[in-house]
Amino acid sequence: MAARNPSSIKSIRQSVTLPASLAAEVRRFAKKEHVAASRALVVLAERGVRAEAQAKAKLKSSYKQFIEESNPASKEIAGRDLIRSIFGKNSIAEDQVR
Repeated sequence: MAARNPSSIKSIRQSVTLPASLAAEVRRFAKKEHVAASRALVVLAERGVRAEAQAKAKLKSSYKQFIEESNPASKEIAGRDLIRSIFGKNSIAEDQVR
């Protein structure tokens, strides 16, 4: 995400209801980071959006690599990488636990 000029950001007031356990996690995070709970929600939401975008880009990259690979050994490696992108790092039984 590109750095933004704080004066050019338009803020929108939004009311949300959080499950009690999630609210406790947000308060814990806010206390640890020495910020207000509302600021903690913004930080956590931004991180979540960024993580989703990175996961989507990784999936797209893995898929493209798998489709374009012609060497069988490399295609198998690319296929395993694609499976991990879809189902998670520990999705292949033969993988060593790290």
